[in-house]
Amino acid sequence: MEQITASEIAGFGVGTLLLCATLAAPRIDAFISASQRSSLGMCKRCGDLRMIACSRCKGLGSVKSGGPESFNLIGDLYESLGGESKMKPIACTKCQARGHFSCPDCSQIPSV
Repeated sequence: MEQITASEIAGFGVGTLLLCATLAAPRIDAFISASQRSSLGMCKRCGDLRMIACSRCKGLGSVKSGGPESFNLIGDLYESLGGESKMKPIACTKCQARGHFSCPDCSQIPSV
């Protein structure tokens, strides 16, 4: 078995850092946007829109009929480029096909 070179170790280190940064990016973005909304006097969760997107359908109101186990990389890429999906969308049961919910933090507060 050959020895690992310093360049390979550096490559693994950089790859690990990039993977960690990619996985942490959504949480960091959520933290920064919440602090910006707070400093502007807006609702931290929705930004004074008074509604938040459904976590299951991501605000679309429909999901693929196969659920999460129907993931197909090629089919999803084709669909994102404007092609028609072979799977029939069904209404999201979590949000009753609306795609959003009232914000629990600010929707109960009467507007001034």
